[in-house]
Amino acid sequence: MGQKINPLGFRLGTNQSHHSIWFAQPNHFSRSLQEDEKIRNCIQNYVKKVKKNKRISSRFEGIAHIGIKKRIDLIQVIIYIGFPNLLIEGRTRRIEDLQRNVQKEFNSVNRRLYIAIKKIEKPYGQPNILAEYIALQLKKKVSFRKAMKKAIELAEQTGAKGIQVQIAGRINGKEIARVEWTRKGRIPLQTIRAKIDHCSHSIRTIYGVLGIKIWIFVNQEKG
Repeated sequence: MGQKINPLGFRLGTNQSHHSIWFAQPNHFSRSLQEDEKIRNCIQNYVKKVKKNKRISSRFEGIAHIGIKKRIDLIQVIIYIGFPNLLIEGRTRRIEDLQRNVQKEFNSVNRRLYIAIKKIEKPYGQPNILAEYIALQLKKKVSFRKAMKKAIELAEQTGAKGIQVQIAGRINGKEIARVEWTRKGRIPLQTIRAKIDHCSHSIRTIYGVLGIKIWIFVNQEKG
């Protein structure tokens, strides 16, 4: 079962919570989901655009996740980011510009949009940030084993009790796709009390798409 179900969905209601919090009528549920996806995609694209304009190629976006809370007249978006320099520099102007870009993605004149940025104290303890780090190393043609080993070292420095990294696809340009993975510490996937952070990330290379999956064992509640 641990290999078939998403570790985050498996633990919802215990030690994991939803990234989107809102209520919708059944006939409006799909529209609200699409709206959340547009908001997240718009923010990701905006950060990439800022990074490109500033000609920063050696760093990644560092967005762990984006939380969305909806009310009748307000949409609150919280960006949890590990390296917020791209958005904090010229913060007022940049946040206003970001809000205008997000507002264009959906037609809502009755709801205000509020965007906040929250910095993560230990960014390398977040699987999404580690996956972006590995993707950046692979684009630089660094050995995948070296990139995986370095990612594990960075996660251990944040106090993680266990981490597993998996890369799948035509690794190093081989003709046959394969799966390579490594683990350090414990990853109790079937223990609901164990808080497991998980992410799936894809990267496009000249040989095709590579898939990166990361599991991080943060802690375990006392039962």
